[in-house]
Amino acid sequence: MDDPKTRDLVKELVLRLVAPVDSPSSVADEVPRAISFAHRLLSSRMAPSLAPDELAIAESIKRHLAASGRSSDALAFADLHTELSARSSGPGAVRNRWALLYLLKSLSDARRRDPLLHSTGTAGLPSLPLDPQPSHQLPPAAKKTLPPSGGVLLVSKDPENIREIALQKYADLVMDETEVSESALVRDILFVCQGINGRYVRFDKASDCYDLPESLKLPRSMRTIVRKLCELGWLFQKVRCYITESMSCFPAEEVGTVGQAFCSALQDELSDYYKLLAVLESHSSNPIPTPGSISGVPGNYLTLRRLAVWLAEPIVKMRLMAVLVDGCRALRGGAMAGAIHGRAQHGDPLVQEFMGRLLRRVCSPLFEMVRSWVLEGELEDTFAEFFIQSQTVKAESLWQEGYQIQSAMLPSFISPSLAQRILRTGKSINFLRVCCEDNGWADAATKAAADVGTTTTRGGIVYGETHALEGLVIEAAKRIDRHLMDVIHRRYRFKDHCLAIKRYLLLGQGDFVQYLMDVVGPELSEPANTISSFQLAGLLETAIRASNSQYDDRDILDRLKVKMMDHGDGDRGWDVFSLEYDARVPLETVFTASVMKKYLKIFNFLWKLKRVEHALIGVWKMMKPNSIISCIFTKEGAAVKTQFVSVLRRCQVLWNEMNHFVTNFQYYIMFEVLEVSWSQFSEEMNAAKDLDDLLAAHEKYLNSIVEKSLLGERSQGLIRILFVLFDLILRLRSHAERWFEHIFELQVRGRSKSRTKMMGAGPWFVGGRKAMVQLAGEFFGRMGEDLDKIAKEYSASLDDFISQLPIQQHVDLKFLLFRLDFTEYYSRLVPSK
Repeated sequence: MDDPKTRDLVKELVLRLVAPVDSPSSVADEVPRAISFAHRLLSSRMAPSLAPDELAIAESIKRHLAASGRSSDALAFADLHTELSARSSGPGAVRNRWALLYLLKSLSDARRRDPLLHSTGTAGLPSLPLDPQPSHQLPPAAKKTLPPSGGVLLVSKDPENIREIALQKYADLVMDETEVSESALVRDILFVCQGINGRYVRFDKASDCYDLPESLKLPRSMRTIVRKLCELGWLFQKVRCYITESMSCFPAEEVGTVGQAFCSALQDELSDYYKLLAVLESHSSNPIPTPGSISGVPGNYLTLRRLAVWLAEPIVKMRLMAVLVDGCRALRGGAMAGAIHGRAQHGDPLVQEFMGRLLRRVCSPLFEMVRSWVLEGELEDTFAEFFIQSQTVKAESLWQEGYQIQSAMLPSFISPSLAQRILRTGKSINFLRVCCEDNGWADAATKAAADVGTTTTRGGIVYGETHALEGLVIEAAKRIDRHLMDVIHRRYRFKDHCLAIKRYLLLGQGDFVQYLMDVVGPELSEPANTISSFQLAGLLETAIRASNSQYDDRDILDRLKVKMMDHGDGDRGWDVFSLEYDARVPLETVFTASVMKKYLKIFNFLWKLKRVEHALIGVWKMMKPNSIISCIFTKEGAAVKTQFVSVLRRCQVLWNEMNHFVTNFQYYIMFEVLEVSWSQFSEEMNAAKDLDDLLAAHEKYLNSIVEKSLLGERSQGLIRILFVLFDLILRLRSHAERWFEHIFELQVRGRSKSRTKMMGAGPWFVGGRKAMVQLAGEFFGRMGEDLDKIAKEYSASLDDFISQLPIQQHVDLKFLLFRLDFTEYYSRLVPSK
């Protein structure tokens, strides 16, 4: 209505409508009020409830004219409508033809209705015919149908202004029931939203909320909406108190960098909230229009309902912040970030966007710690917030014990597998730097960061970019682990040292072991407390020089040393002698104290097996030359000769059984256990991509040897029986030494007939040859009894051992039975129990 041309057209239309025929003098009084009313109608946003269909309303007008007997008017209208439709473009075109037709039809319909009552403040428009010609030119019948000049034109859904009247009555009713104006309550709510008591709305400590006094007279609906809006103030106060307490907390480690970032993000959200409150404060100064008043009031006024609409989104955000504050009050670091991340899993886009913005700020310190750890090996965790924790340990324990994952500090958006990879990457860097004294990891880290598009400086990874974090960690781990394995294998020759341990501690170097057994055997037969470690070290060096071990690398040979275990008064050298290998840093990470203890256990077992084998060889050496001893017993010694041959044969049979067992058992240990395990370990060693894989492969190798060698927890019963068998073999060796010593003495003295008197100290030859034969018979009888006793105990123990092999859990131990009893000889024997 601001266009002057439009105003003129409206004025001309009103003049044509209100110009009466009978009393032209009344036009001057009605025209200004009619024009004002027309302006209000045309400025109103009310719209008819009809669909804007131009053809339908045109057909309706034509049917109405034809039904009224005005066929000529219907034809004239059709011609005019066609001409109007043809002028749809160009200057002077009418754009909204449907609205024009609807207005004309409404004016025509008003002629047939009774005059409407005038409102006290509104002028009415008379109902006039569609034809703008003067009324005196109309036919008399048409004049009788005209309504009085006081009629009102129907152009809205509320022809009698019922809505305005009802609103006015409602406003009067509200004012009668309210002691406080709505604008005052709005101002109080704005104060409460800032945690400040208002004039009427104040904080009640008893109920822990903001509320209106019960004595204050207010409509129930208004009190309800005030209470709902007061929730925002209570939430704001909770969030603000948390920020104040956290930022002023001393010492700072109780909050940490993640907590500080969380408080900073909350403070930024509150800053945006303060800006909104400032805008609402400016709107609250505008007066609230009373119901029914339409003009003269600014549109940006603020009512309680409008305030509820404005604060709907802040209430959602403040409620989220309050929930996070309650949930994170006792948390720090990664645990706090994980708790906030759990709240971000929401279907509402508003909540997702808000939580994502908050988490990007909160997780920034954590991601910076991850970046520094995987690319620099630096643990910048001043307040113990990171999910990786370090502790001071020795260099050899750095890999196993230096760094651990704190499960409580691991945020839920980092998977355990990714956390393990992050841990290992930083450990690899520190292992290279501290234990290997190598700096090549820096180039590997730089290349890894360049490959994934991340700089080695601060920043680059934010919350929500999990793929970028995984890419950085995976690439850095791959390159640094590759460099670490290269250093371990090439610079520190890990495989060579493993092979040296196999050859010396696991007795794989046969000629060395044989020489060692020969040179240290006499010494080890002495009591343990009389043996010198320095003398044994010299004998070890002698065995090295006498075998092919002399051609090994000197660095490896220098690591091989003699070790005397703790011993008591009754122990012999065989019981406490062992070898040890000095792995040194960084190989001590693999060959730890517990690992070397297992190697020592295996060495003692193999050393005992070798001792048993050596003892059987010694028995054979003693037994073979004495097989011709029977030649000294002639004539009167024929019976003794027969007795001796019988005992000697039984001794050889028992020796063969023992040798069969020891030979096959030793083959099983040396080849099916040690060699097979070494072959598998070599393959896994070459395939290892990181130090953890190498440690796992070596542990598997060592455990395999322990389990297959009957040294595991599940084979304790079987190993006890095996040691009984070993003791019986050593017992046979001890008896055999005593037996054949006496036999040798008997042989020598029997051949020296002429020197019998010179050997009077020998009790066997006092009384002549008959007495000697009698004593020899008694000796061979005792020898046979001892031999039978050993054979009986050995047979029983061997039966026990073989009977337990099939029930062992390890499959290789079951196949050991096939080697020991391949003819089923022992299986067919009836137990002599």
